[in-house]
Amino acid sequence: MPLKEIVRELQGKATNLALRAPISWVNILAGPPVTVDGRTLDGRTQWLLQLLARSGQPPIEKLSVAEARASYDAFMLEMGGGRVPIGEIVDRTIESPAGRLRIRIYRPAGVVARLLPTILYFHGGGWVMGSLEGYDLVCRYISARTGCAVVAVDYRLAPEHKFPAAIDDAVTSFRWLAANAMTLGIDPARIVVAGDSAGGNIAAVATQLLRDEPHAPCLQWLMFPATSLAFDTPSYRSCGEGFFVSRAAMEWFRGHYLNDPAEIEDPRVSPLRSDYLAGVAPALIFTNGIDPLRDEGHAYADRLAAAGVKTFHREFDSLIHGFIGMRGAIQAAARAMDDMVAGLRHELAQLGR
Repeated sequence: MPLKEIVRELQGKATNLALRAPISWVNILAGPPVTVDGRTLDGRTQWLLQLLARSGQPPIEKLSVAEARASYDAFMLEMGGGRVPIGEIVDRTIESPAGRLRIRIYRPAGVVARLLPTILYFHGGGWVMGSLEGYDLVCRYISARTGCAVVAVDYRLAPEHKFPAAIDDAVTSFRWLAANAMTLGIDPARIVVAGDSAGGNIAAVATQLLRDEPHAPCLQWLMFPATSLAFDTPSYRSCGEGFFVSRAAMEWFRGHYLNDPAEIEDPRVSPLRSDYLAGVAPALIFTNGIDPLRDEGHAYADRLAAAGVKTFHREFDSLIHGFIGMRGAIQAAARAMDDMVAGLRHELAQLGR
């Protein structure tokens, strides 16, 4: 194992150990509570941010693309918690206009339904980072806790594949899944399109593009989604530095993803810019209180509701961007994930009535 990887692994283990200290110790070590826009940062999250700042790891925007991808996957696997038992995992490829596309299918254990509801999942990572391997713990957890199959998509990443490659892969994977649902033991009428951060952006855009399909998505499950790449909201000013994902990192992602800044106005880049939102799938939208992307998530929920779309929005006011990769280290993140899963289960149960 290269020295850099050994050091990273030791740092990860030390960070996990420090985060598991009694909360009374954490509160002392982390110092006075941090409050932004009337929201108080979770204490363990504040301590994690301090540990990361002391680690010497350069910010994402200072890394090469390869280094950023390796760092992100390592973080997700180190902080994501233990491997939740699962019934079955199958890797396969599907045909797309651009070539073969990898997917990974997760099935929960002990579920006897003939046709499972399914979550078509698009991972986060700024359209540049993230992988099936890095999101394995997240997808295992979601499948086990929801009782749904999860189909994770290894969509093409920037800068090798710029916009609209990821969107095209999302539409292709949904259509393939809907067309092959019965042979896969999946209910074509209960396919949820989901994602976090950049994956939430992809899911939101795909849901708009797929609204008129014979079997359209039944729900869109968006976790702290990027809905506008203009970066012009108040939360970008108040939360744009020091809270895990910075404005500088988002600009780095955007620069890799887009062909031209003019594409910011394209609704397939910024779904908040769409002139027509009526008729899209009902939405579950979860945002974080201390997150540059907070306000655009709020705004998208408001736009959907104004268009007559059934929309549930909840803000986790003490959490930061990307918390689904911190379930094993941050108790508040684990509770938030449980709450998001409960919300999805509730909405799917309503559809079954």
